Amino acid sequence: MSKKIQILCLLLVGIFTSAGLQAKELTVMISGGFKAAWEKLEPAYAKKEGLTIKTVPGPSMGNSPDAIPSRLAAGQKADVVIMVGYALDALDKQGRVLADSRRELADSKIGAVIKQGQPKQDISHEAALREVLLNAKSIAYSDSASGKYVEAQLFKKLGIEKETAGKAHKIEKTPVAQTVADGQYAIGFQQVSELLPVQGVTFIGKIPDNLQYVTRFAGAVVKNSEHPQEAKALLDYLASAQVQKTVQATGLDAVENAKVQMSAAQ
Repeated sequence: MSKKIQILCLLLVGIFTSAGLQAKELTVMISGGFKAAWEKLEPAYAKKEGLTIKTVPGPSMGNSPDAIPSRLAAGQKADVVIMVGYALDALDKQGRVLADSRRELADSKIGAVIKQGQPKQDISHEAALREVLLNAKSIAYSDSASGKYVEAQLFKKLGIEKETAGKAHKIEKTPVAQTVADGQYAIGFQQVSELLPVQGVTFIGKIPDNLQYVTRFAGAVVKNSEHPQEAKALLDYLASAQVQKTVQATGLDAVENAKVQMSAAQ
């Protein structure tokens, strides 16, 4: 074999090897509610499947450059999006995800935290929650789906819109629990799965069922994904029964056990 042919063979091997490695790289854009579960599940799955997975965090909605819709609109590449279900609906209508690739992953309820060391408060029923909010010096809620519900409906349902107007604050980007841990606010509301990972706070429970708002998290394959088969396999794994114990340990609920409430907060 001539030297030129040997060099050509080596170049071809390099090209095919590079293509093979590229086919094993996935980019996943994910919002905060499912992130704790993802961080527990992703490493073992990537190792088992021989994948390199790049995680890109961002809100499910909004106009910030970090928001998943904004990233996709700007042309950033991704293979999978995991986000609030109705925000994913919007991407589907825009033709940004593959038809029939959506997988329902988990449901998330709203809970509350106070600064660690403060007396634990009861929010288990409507009257108790109303009293806690009326007595709170300050209230924090997120800029995501749960926060929109708290702002637009929860205070109204409790009949305390006027009383909370001057002390309730929407928190952008920073986790609500972190602002409570730092002493900026007396009580904070967000999806349970986003509250539990934060140190320095005490989780005091979920808001009552008759006032609850459940956020659905779902995933889909991005339309321009270079690796749709690997992306679909990943979503099938995240939606499978075998991972539910891990998912629920992060504060999420199984899809079949939680009622999804659609409201004007969307």
